[in-house]
Parts: sequence; structure tokens; C-alpha cells
Amino acid sequence: MIDFENELKKFHPSPEIDDVEEVVNGHDLTDMVDFIVKTVQDADE
Repeated sequence: MIDFENELKKFHPSPEIDDVEEVVNGHDLTDMVDFIVKTVQDADE
């Protein structure tokens, strides 16, 4: 049986996750809501 407490003690976050987080947060990413709002605004003009 898995001892979850013991497994959690051995857990170390992957350093690549921090790198990806910095890249994603460092860019201004347009999501679908921004795209739809822009499209509706352009259609109204």
C-alpha cells in the first residue's frame, strides 16, 4: 500500500515548472474572452 505521507516528504517540484511559469506570466497572452470582446467591438464600429 502507498504511504502518502512518506511520498509527500520525498516530493520536490520540478525546476522546469518554475521556468514555464516565468515564461507564461512574462507574456501578454490573449485568451478567448479578449478575442471575442475585440471582435464584438470591431463589429460595432
